[in-house]
Amino acid sequence: MTVLCLIEHADGGAVADVSLRALTFARTLGGGVAAAVFGDVAAAGPAMGDYGVGDAYAVEVGGYAPQAWARALSELAAELSATAVVAAGTDRGSEVMAHLGAITGLPMAANCVSARRGADRTFELVRQRWAGSLLEDAVLDATPALLTVAVDAVVPAPADEPAATAVHPFVPVLDDADLLVRASESAERSAGVSLATARVVVGGGRGVGGPDGFAVLEELAGLLGGVVGVSRVVTSEGWRPHKQQVGQTGTRISPELYLACGISGAIQHMAGCQSAKHIVAVNTDPDAPIISRADYAVIGDLNQVLPALVEALRARTA
Repeated sequence: MTVLCLIEHADGGAVADVSLRALTFARTLGGGVAAAVFGDVAAAGPAMGDYGVGDAYAVEVGGYAPQAWARALSELAAELSATAVVAAGTDRGSEVMAHLGAITGLPMAANCVSARRGADRTFELVRQRWAGSLLEDAVLDATPALLTVAVDAVVPAPADEPAATAVHPFVPVLDDADLLVRASESAERSAGVSLATARVVVGGGRGVGGPDGFAVLEELAGLLGGVVGVSRVVTSEGWRPHKQQVGQTGTRISPELYLACGISGAIQHMAGCQSAKHIVAVNTDPDAPIISRADYAVIGDLNQVLPALVEALRARTA
């Protein structure tokens, strides 16, 4: 039995944290784990071995084309007689797996928290629904099982016994239709720390007051080695781009520290930051929903609190 896992890259070509979580999940399904890697295999190799990948397939497609990636996964799964195909429940992982379901005619179970083999070819699943506000028990009867892993549900853990990963080139059979839709990332989007993988995120909401108010958040994020994230209302007002949005309809984050400034904490926003290790809220309203979810709260004006924090950090690094 083989479980095939889609690998996504972090900065520098290393395996993204979300894919390490997906590999950890894949090992629980039984059998060996194989990986499909689109892009640089060399940088990803050591981590894949640590996480139990016996065979890695370097897939040659050329850039991100979701239907072509799905076609390649379909061909690889058939060649390996895979019992399951697993991907992280990111925007990219979800898109590719949805295409894979359409190509194969198989059902796809999204945002899984756990899975185990049931009778015959079935998998008994627990998966997140309604932005993680409830858990659903489900049975998936399909071969291979197509699964995405909720990005905050599994703690990444290396295998008890590392594997010596063998790398194999793989060239899928594609037609022109598979390559009609391609995506390219601008230098601006690719530069710096990713919101999805940042260890520190400084979030800003309506309470920041406007576009100019984010200058101090940018400075604070720089001092902490992090990035700026925003609530949905900020992008709706056009103050910041959508790629910085944290939440159900934005990016789901799992930093060590989430410093939420002037954010009320609507359920859609909390769905995106609930896996942060520590949440610190700065808000003038002691009854804001985020206060009850925060590990620490500062009840005060962010226009006074943040400059004082920046000054203290500067003094420590002087």
